[in-house]
Amino acid sequence: QEQLVESGGGMVQAGGSLRLSCVASGRTFRAYAMGWFRQAPGKEREFVAGINYIGGRTLYADSVKGRFTISRDNAKNTVYLQMNSLKPEDTAVYYCASDRTWQLGTSTDEYDYWGQGTQVTVSS
Repeated sequence: QEQLVESGGGMVQAGGSLRLSCVASGRTFRAYAMGWFRQAPGKEREFVAGINYIGGRTLYADSVKGRFTISRDNAKNTVYLQMNSLKPEDTAVYYCASDRTWQLGTSTDEYDYWGQGTQVTVSS
């Protein structure tokens, strides 16, 4: 079992920044890829960003490329999502997730543990 706890969400004006954090416990954090997903009201959960087990490879959704940065600190069992130049369409609940393997995936099916989510609201 793994527990994931997100923090750092909130309300910000368009153009602003937020940094999300996700602390993991319960299994060997450095052995698994990690991802961030988001879900807006009435929409399906979608992949935002992912990072492989040692942080040497990252993937981003086209909608956030160049604005968001995912990183991880394996010594602290923590994954981060730095979000800059936020837009109203970024408004959603953001979820941290732990992959089933060390490889990086973009589908929700590839992740087996999820945090409770943190709300991000961007006003225009």
